[in-house]
Amino acid sequence: QVQLVESGGGLVQPGGSLRLSCAASGSSSSINSMGWYRQAPGKERELVARISSGGISNYADSVKGRFTISRDNVKKSVYLQMNSLKPEDTAVYYCSAIWLGSIYWGQGTQVTVSS
Repeated sequence: QVQLVESGGGLVQPGGSLRLSCAASGSSSSINSMGWYRQAPGKERELVARISSGGISNYADSVKGRFTISRDNVKKSVYLQMNSLKPEDTAVYYCSAIWLGSIYWGQGTQVTVSS
């Protein structure tokens, strides 16, 4: 089992920045892909960004050039630096991790972009 705990969400004005963090615990071996998804009210959960254990990352087109994903394998943590935030980035953001073929989710953290 893997437990994921997110932090760093909040309210920010358009054009502002936030940094999300997610710490994993419980796994006794390396976690494969880690990532961030988001779900806005009335919409399906969508991939924002993900990163492999080797550091290869990919992003949703809507966040390319504004968001940066990174991870610390020693700390079993993944981060999402979000810059130039837009109102359409408002959503609950979920951390994810793939370990031994199963996907695990954090509890979610709210990000609200509003003036």
